[in-house]
Amino acid sequence: MAGFGRKKKSNENDDESFKKVKINKDNLRKALRVFQFIKPYRLTFGIGLFILLLSSMATMIFPWLVGDLVDARAEKINNIALALFVLFFLNAIFSFLRIYLFERVTQKALAAIRKETFKKLLTSPMAFFSSRRTGELSSRIANDVSLLQQTFTVTIAEFLRQIITVSVGVTALLILSPRLTLFMLSIIPVVALIAVLFGKFIKKLSKEAQNYIADSNTIVEEVLNGIVNVKAFANEAYELFRYGKKMDDVIKVSLKAAFWRGIFVSFIIFCVFGAIISIIWYGVKMVNAHEINPQEGITMGELLKFILYSVFIGVSFGGIADLYSQLQKAIGASEKLMDILEQPSENVHLEKIQIKNRIQGDIAFDNVHFAYPSRRDIEVLKGVTFSANKGDQIAIVGPSGAGKSTITQLIYRFYENYTGTISVDGKDIKSFDLTEYRSQLAIVPQEVMLFGGSIKENIAYGKPGATDEEIFEAAKKANALEFIESFPEKFDTIVGDRGVQLSGGQRQRVAIARAILKDPKILILDEATSALDSESEKLVQQALDVLMKDRTSIVIAHRLSTIKNAKNILVLDNGKVIEQGTHDELIQKENGVYKKLSELQFSTLG
Repeated sequence: MAGFGRKKKSNENDDESFKKVKINKDNLRKALRVFQFIKPYRLTFGIGLFILLLSSMATMIFPWLVGDLVDARAEKINNIALALFVLFFLNAIFSFLRIYLFERVTQKALAAIRKETFKKLLTSPMAFFSSRRTGELSSRIANDVSLLQQTFTVTIAEFLRQIITVSVGVTALLILSPRLTLFMLSIIPVVALIAVLFGKFIKKLSKEAQNYIADSNTIVEEVLNGIVNVKAFANEAYELFRYGKKMDDVIKVSLKAAFWRGIFVSFIIFCVFGAIISIIWYGVKMVNAHEINPQEGITMGELLKFILYSVFIGVSFGGIADLYSQLQKAIGASEKLMDILEQPSENVHLEKIQIKNRIQGDIAFDNVHFAYPSRRDIEVLKGVTFSANKGDQIAIVGPSGAGKSTITQLIYRFYENYTGTISVDGKDIKSFDLTEYRSQLAIVPQEVMLFGGSIKENIAYGKPGATDEEIFEAAKKANALEFIESFPEKFDTIVGDRGVQLSGGQRQRVAIARAILKDPKILILDEATSALDSESEKLVQQALDVLMKDRTSIVIAHRLSTIKNAKNILVLDNGKVIEQGTHDELIQKENGVYKKLSELQFSTLG
């Protein structure tokens, strides 16, 4: 029941998308393949990197000029100040060009990645989807590609900038004063190391607090989704207690994190300012030494340069750790995207085609054995053999899990790893062009999936580009015209997400109209009336009778009353055809499975 089962966190797939990976040669090589999408724009990207270099170098010249300004004689002050203004003006232009060029390349590359990933998903075989969750796949296009956007536009540029800043900064420090540089390096790394270790511990506590908050949000989500059950069982107090307990956990962990965060901030304030004071103290001593003996120590301007470069290096070191973490996440996202893009695809056409080789509709299964790729050790079909001529109605009955729907999936060529032979018009179905072949089949399932547009759009899905007259006639034949015309917006009525605005019978008739519009040679009906009330079933069955006329029909049936006129009825159990024949033939079999099913259903109805 909704509201009582513990659901996984709604953002589980999102969290998984942003999971960091350890960078090694293999995943780095795979992740770098994402740059193939930047290759068409490599010149623009290269110019952007060059401008990034110029911008970084301009930034690193700033401390040197400031120091020169402090030490400058009166006649040079104006020139140095002017040089600083020119430097900032150029840096502003460089920053604009870098951001625009990187964004231009990124947006075009990401659009190509999204289209290529969606294309790969569209053309992937059913075996691919049977081993992956829908949320995971949609997360690849949404979250992973968004993460790459941040990486291409900001992270890579900033990571390179920090590397340049550290390299140039350390070089400048060594030029200014090797002695003061060694003094600084004896203090800063120790403070930085302690800060990193402290930071990891606090981050762990913060993550723990976030997990408790996520758990509490899950309780709110499932309670609101199942509010009818909560009230029906008078469990408001119980749910409040559950939520309150999680809130207590959140407070406990958050206060613990706050305590250690306070310790951390106090430590950082003391150590960082202590380190700065130590460097300034030592630097001032060197300035005083220089005043006594110009050959010794450094000038006040050089000390200012040293302090500014030290600040730049410190900020860059602090940023590099976070940027490296972002790159790890980006590599993880790229690796997952590449895993999808490297999957084998079905050989389907992605443009509209004219059907050249039209099938007649003769179907034959000859000793077909099959196991799903995700469960290779469990054989679903075990030597299934039957045939149907053009225009025949073949019914398949049997208990749940017997293999009924599997037969229809093999007819559709959703899976091709079976043994034995499946033929249409005497030819192995694997020899047909896949798009041409599937274009001549149609299915009306038990659970109809409608898209969120209008009724007209959903019917036209059977034949994109169909005229209004064709859509109208299809709806009429499907017994759908009456309810469609009763809506104020008629064919333009929006059906809602998955067709939620329509009843079950109405959705079925829209699906039948879609199939009629497609005009298939082979029709599959997968328990198309089993979930309907009597009135809806009657209307849908009338529409199905129109749809099945002169077509080879494979009908998976739960209600045996709907298949009395079938040319051949297959009784399936545990993957095997244990009986077959017409309705009249099968009810004559003493102790026959079909006879028992028939007697049970009709006696219940009577």
